[in-house]
Amino acid sequence: MELIDLNACGIPAAADRVAAVLQQPGAVALVPTETVYGLICRAADAAARERVFEMKRRSGTKQLGWFVDDWRRLPQWNVRVDGWVERLARRYCPGAITIIAPLREGGTVGFRIPDHPLLAAIMARIPEPLCQTSANLSGHPDAGSATAAASDLAGSPDVAVEAGRLPPGARASTVVDATGETPVILRQGALVVEEAAGR
Repeated sequence: MELIDLNACGIPAAADRVAAVLQQPGAVALVPTETVYGLICRAADAAARERVFEMKRRSGTKQLGWFVDDWRRLPQWNVRVDGWVERLARRYCPGAITIIAPLREGGTVGFRIPDHPLLAAIMARIPEPLCQTSANLSGHPDAGSATAAASDLAGSPDVAVEAGRLPPGARASTVVDATGETPVILRQGALVVEEAAGR
């Protein structure tokens, strides 16, 4: 595993390296976000997605969410952006919210627009959705640093970016199902969503 010190090399250089690694088939990166450390890979890379499931020892029946740079681009990947999906995205994105949206051909996908400069720089270099999930074994607590996250996983990512320990009490994103007539919070996380049922 290649380890990058974000404070030492800076965001542009770190983003260049992570983006270059992720272009390789099957590649997975471990990066900081504004919520927790996460694993990312290109959503179109089936081999990389499979590695993420293996590293987390997570059931393949559970979907991986997406990081995207702009929710307005989602229709080009067959995601329906209307109703509550659009309303929540306009109000809360970018930020610590994962919005479950319907796909045109059936099914759903959860997307998030992270509010983190490194991820913004990586996504500017890779113009497609990135699969994302927290960097820990399924059922384990979120890791506070890249090295702690890597040691908890069942396998190593190709590259990891260390940005130091996350602030105490850092929480994963709030997950909201926006596919129905009323948005429903599936997981209460770092962001309070005022419109959603069950708040």
